[in-house]
Amino acid sequence: MIRTAEPTVGSVNQGFPWRPTPLVRVSLLLHAAAVVTVVVQPGLWPWVLGAVAANYLLLTGAVLWPRGQVLGANLVQLPAAAVARNEVSLTFDDGPDPEVTPRVLDLLDGHQAKASFFCIGEKAAAYPDIVKEIVRRGHSIENHSYRHSLAFAFYGIFRFKRDVESAQATIAGITGRAPRYFRAPAGFRSPLLDPVLARCGLYYVSWTRRGFDAMHRDPESVLQRLAGGLAAGDILLLHDCGYSRTRDGTPIVLIVLPELLDRIQAQGLKSVTLSAAFNDGFSG
Repeated sequence: MIRTAEPTVGSVNQGFPWRPTPLVRVSLLLHAAAVVTVVVQPGLWPWVLGAVAANYLLLTGAVLWPRGQVLGANLVQLPAAAVARNEVSLTFDDGPDPEVTPRVLDLLDGHQAKASFFCIGEKAAAYPDIVKEIVRRGHSIENHSYRHSLAFAFYGIFRFKRDVESAQATIAGITGRAPRYFRAPAGFRSPLLDPVLARCGLYYVSWTRRGFDAMHRDPESVLQRLAGGLAAGDILLLHDCGYSRTRDGTPIVLIVLPELLDRIQAQGLKSVTLSAAFNDGFSG
C-alpha cells in the first residue's frame, strides 16, 4: 500500500502530494506518446488507436474493481495496531436518513459501538441536526460525494473537484471538522479521482466485508456476508437508509444490525470509528 502524509486535525485538512500508481503513470505516458506518434508517423494511427483502446479497457476493469489498489491507495482493512486491539469498523453509507439514522444510532449506543458514517453532502445539508447528533454520540462523519450520482465514476476532474469539495465544505460547516476519508458512490473509482482526494487531504476507503443491505431483502444473507469469517481489522459496509425493506416495510439494516453487533461482541471485538482505528492518520 502506498504511504502518504497524515491529515492534519482541524476543520480543513491539509492536502498532500498526489503519487500516481504505475498503471496511471503508464496510461499518462501512453496518451502522450500516442499524440506524438500520430503527428510524426500518421500511418501508425491504427496501432496507436489499438493501444489506447486496450489501455481504456484496462482502466475500465480497474474502475469496476472496488477493492483494488491499481488506481491508488485503498483502505480495505484496519491497520495492524487496530487488529491487535481487536477492533473492527462499522461504516454506513448514503445517509443521513431522518427515519433510519436515529434508530441506527440507538442500536449502536445499546452496544457501546462507534461507527463512521459516509454521508452524502446534499443529505447532510438537508438534515444538519442528524449530522450533529451523529457526532455528538461519538461517531465520525466522512465524505460520500455531494450528490451520489450514478455517473460519478465518469466525471471529469473539474467536476470531481466541485463535487468532493462541496461535500467537504458542507460537512465541515456542520460539524466543524472536515472528513478524512472518502468512499465513492457504489465503490466505482475513476482514475481521475485521486488528484482531487490528495488536494482535499482525503484517504480512499472501500471495505473488507459488504452486506449488500441496500439491494437485498433477505436479512439472513446480508448478515452472513458481514459476519461470516468476521475478524479483527475488518471494515464492514452497511447503509443507514431505507433502500431495501422487508415485506412489512422494515429497513433491512435495522434487522441485521442488532445481530451483527451481538456477534461482534461475542467474538471479543470492538467497533470503532475509522479515525480511532487509524489514530487520525494513515500509514500503509
